[in-house]
Amino acid sequence: MREFSRGRHPGSGQAAARPWGPPWWSAGPAARLPWRSSLVVAFLQLVGTQFAAHSQPERADLGLAGRALLVAGPALLLVRHRHPQLAVLATSAVTALYLGAGYPYGPVFLSVVVACFAAVAAGRRVAAWSALGGLWAAHLLIAHWLHRWLPPAGDGPAAWGPEAVVVAWVVAVVAASELARVRREQWARERAEREAAERRRADEERLRIARELHDVLAHSISVINVQAGVGLALLDQDPEQARTALTTIKVASKEALGEVRQVLDTLRAPGDAPRSPAPGLDRLDELTEQARGMGLTVSVEVDGVRTALPPGTDLAAFRIVQEALTNIVRHSGSRTARVLLRYAPAELELRIDDDGPATAVGPTNGVAGGGNGLVGMRERAAALGGTVVAGPCPDGGFRVRARLPLTAATVSPTPRHERPSGEATTLEAP
Repeated sequence: MREFSRGRHPGSGQAAARPWGPPWWSAGPAARLPWRSSLVVAFLQLVGTQFAAHSQPERADLGLAGRALLVAGPALLLVRHRHPQLAVLATSAVTALYLGAGYPYGPVFLSVVVACFAAVAAGRRVAAWSALGGLWAAHLLIAHWLHRWLPPAGDGPAAWGPEAVVVAWVVAVVAASELARVRREQWARERAEREAAERRRADEERLRIARELHDVLAHSISVINVQAGVGLALLDQDPEQARTALTTIKVASKEALGEVRQVLDTLRAPGDAPRSPAPGLDRLDELTEQARGMGLTVSVEVDGVRTALPPGTDLAAFRIVQEALTNIVRHSGSRTARVLLRYAPAELELRIDDDGPATAVGPTNGVAGGGNGLVGMRERAAALGGTVVAGPCPDGGFRVRARLPLTAATVSPTPRHERPSGEATTLEAP
């Protein structure tokens, strides 16, 4: 509670320096002195007591000392945020001195009420209750027993009936102070939750952009790398084939630049609608054609009735197939791949197979390695409530199988840095 009262939230950086609560609530050790509200309290006490004094001619004249006590309470309120205990105890003591001096009753208790609110809100409840209890006890002593020795001269004992009103006011002040404390803590929790949600959304957005850039660049650079090798090898022997390879490089690089620009546009203008549609399974023929240009023969089989997919599912399915084919080109000795799309009422199943063998040790052939391809696949599926499993086949080769629900609610992926080690990719035999 003290952390909230002092305007701090662990781990919230610079935002923690701002006070919790609504704009009119000024708290925290770094807050400026609340001189405006203190001036208002001083004005009300001075003017209100001066007005009330006209109907209390039997009380002592205010004079310079009385007005000084009326100003002393609001002056102590200047430190109520930095030193709430001192403020509430000192204002109560000043008010008790004022009552003991026999000055007229009036809004002199206002500074005590404000200091009590600040102390309870800051978590100094014992100090606030003790100050109110001490002030009430001092009032009882002064009004019923010590009056004969205190000014004004000839003052008699006060009636006991109005004491019930005083008790009711004390209870009301304590209750209102506790309510303010509860509300302030609620504001603190809500703000902390909002900041945590904003950080979580930022982490998820960074992961999404990283996945998009990885998938786009990994596939396109693989196409360019293979075609550049073909062009160099055939530059002298078969210039026409080398020209075809260079054309493929040009097309692949242009597409990669376009997709990267689309991803970066979301950083420059977050929340704006994309200028071009995201890729989906309608571009699967284009993807398989690019794979054939890299020497990989791809067969596509569709099981079930092909239906329109939600945009997020469509993009995830395309990226999973794209990454799987890219991994085959980079890490498999097989020059054939089989893609199966199985449409069911509630989910879409993707299966990408190759016959191997592996040509390099990497993430597609086991859990070891530093690649992010299968991790990205799994994150895409998990964001939609689906799964991706990948692993070697018993008779050789490699299989990637993804299941993407078509009706499940989207779930927030766990940021990569929060996952336990060894959970990057689940491997199972098909």
